[in-house]
Amino acid sequence: MRILQLCKKFPFPLKDGESIAVTHLSKALHQMGCDLTLLSMNTHKHHYDIANLPSDYSYFTEIHSVNVDTSINGWDAFINLVKGQSYHVARFISEDFNDKLIEILTKEKFDVIQLETLYLAPYIETIQKYSTAIISLRAHNIEHEIWERIIEHHPNNWRKWYLKHLTKQLKKYEVEQFEKYDLLIAFTDRDLGKFRKLGYHNGAITSPIGIELKQYQPHLQPNTSLSITFIGALDWMPNSEALNWFLTKVWKMVNAHHPEFELHVAGRNCPDHIKNLKIPKVIIHGEVEDSNRFISSHPVMVVPLLSGSGMRVKILEGMALGKVIITTSLGLEGIPATHKENILIADTPEQFLECLEYIHFNPDEITRLGHNAVNFVSDRYDTYKIATGLIHKYHSLIESGYHNHAVS
Repeated sequence: MRILQLCKKFPFPLKDGESIAVTHLSKALHQMGCDLTLLSMNTHKHHYDIANLPSDYSYFTEIHSVNVDTSINGWDAFINLVKGQSYHVARFISEDFNDKLIEILTKEKFDVIQLETLYLAPYIETIQKYSTAIISLRAHNIEHEIWERIIEHHPNNWRKWYLKHLTKQLKKYEVEQFEKYDLLIAFTDRDLGKFRKLGYHNGAITSPIGIELKQYQPHLQPNTSLSITFIGALDWMPNSEALNWFLTKVWKMVNAHHPEFELHVAGRNCPDHIKNLKIPKVIIHGEVEDSNRFISSHPVMVVPLLSGSGMRVKILEGMALGKVIITTSLGLEGIPATHKENILIADTPEQFLECLEYIHFNPDEITRLGHNAVNFVSDRYDTYKIATGLIHKYHSLIESGYHNHAVS
């Protein structure tokens, strides 16, 4: 099976959930016999020199990278506002990227063209013109839902009004694309149900984020003192919102009760106002070279998300490493883990303190919860099992001759 994968940013290095979700699946598909070609935008924000790719990054037969400027421009934002178009999406429309796509589709024939996120949907018209391949959208999130949730926690001002307007446009665009996919790949049953309620009725499958389990060596021994990690890309608004809430609402209470606890914060593009914080027992590491090693150095990881959508790959990675994860109900959304069986759930500052004290006064629970977390991830999120299910779905669509479009 020949698959062309389109990405809105280059999926390496593996510093964020999107890159991990793309790369682990691509590697599994390749090892199961698929022939993969990658066409990726290379943005200013996440630019990567593909000449520096490691030698084992070899699961794509061909790699194409196109420089695309996705920076926010006030004038462009205003024009899209006036036209009633989604500026979230418009930033990813590139003539150079479209030209490269045409070049590839003119030279090569593919069975499947897999779009990684909604932001590649503007290129469906080009795909339909030059290819009869199955078009799939791998929906990493319900995109407009992320912003609806961010708005809930935003102060009432002009910026909130503007975000509401942008989100309305994004939702309209997201729903309008439904008829154009042959297959919608949702990460969770919950997300697929939401897409159905919004009007999606073509082919669909739930195919969660998978991880390559052999890359994660669990550390199940409890540490002598309780140290806690937060890790996540801090240029993604839900992460920065979560960290700010945890530092201002939760950590003050935790530190007052347990001044011996430490919080270690890591994340790409950490803003200066966080780097310069002087909060007791909070250590800001910025971007770390090896996230697995960083997570493994501490027994507890907090994921205090208040907004977002889809799945949190960092939760899966932390569980695979045998860590105790404390997360909000929203953070756990789409992951059917169970409170006090393989994870801890907290939605208020008081509940976070209660969870930390639970494992502090019951240190054996660190090992028990970590062991159960490893088993949970092994049973449900092996990337090769997930890739097998997706391949079977693609084969069934191809063999049935189903297409939602044809070359014009």
